[in-house]
Amino acid sequence: MKCLLSVSLTAALAVVAELAMSNLLQSPPLQKGISVQMAVTNNAVAMPEADNENAWIVAVVRDGSFFFGTEKLTADGLAEAMKSRPRNRGQKLYIKADALAPFASVEKVLEVGREAFFETPVLLTSQRASAEPGNMVPSPRNIVPPKGLEVLVGSSAGSDSPVVRALDSEQEGSMVEVNNQRIPLTSLPNALAQAFENRENKLVLVTAGGNLQFADVVHVIDACRGAGARVVVDTPQL
Repeated sequence: MKCLLSVSLTAALAVVAELAMSNLLQSPPLQKGISVQMAVTNNAVAMPEADNENAWIVAVVRDGSFFFGTEKLTADGLAEAMKSRPRNRGQKLYIKADALAPFASVEKVLEVGREAFFETPVLLTSQRASAEPGNMVPSPRNIVPPKGLEVLVGSSAGSDSPVVRALDSEQEGSMVEVNNQRIPLTSLPNALAQAFENRENKLVLVTAGGNLQFADVVHVIDACRGAGARVVVDTPQL
């Protein structure tokens, strides 16, 4: 009986530890702000400065509203706040968007950031990671730091750069268009590798309809980054 109780207790602790780790991995410890469910990507890189107290973070929630810190603002209000708030020259703009938020709202933040001279904003995402070997219970040493994908903002990546269009995953499945040719999203890295063969300039222009969910677009950006490309996100002028 004692053996059975010991096994049951061990199993229960393992389940609790697994759930705790899952929550930590899906919700990186950002500075105090608005909580969102971020999209999971494979090629994001560590952005520890996003945890700094003075980090510029704009959160886009599921209904498309956005917050600068904890303050809810319109696009005009966000632009004014960015102009009036002092910042260090090297600071980045971090966008923490819900996976199901409309991409149109993220586009607005990107464009406002561009007008405020943030040339390479960062799209924060979640990324799966493993705990340290032998560690069943999460600790401060193995908490996943904020991670993200850096992008450029504009409407041109060069006349010879591939144009990748994100599609609605619910309607089209996991498909994208590369120079108007539809291919599976999983084939995008190979298609870009062929396009970039013997080329130093590895820029991709990513376009998307504003009605898409943010996750549909960031997964395309993630695949482009996995192919070693720098991504220019096409945004309409406000």
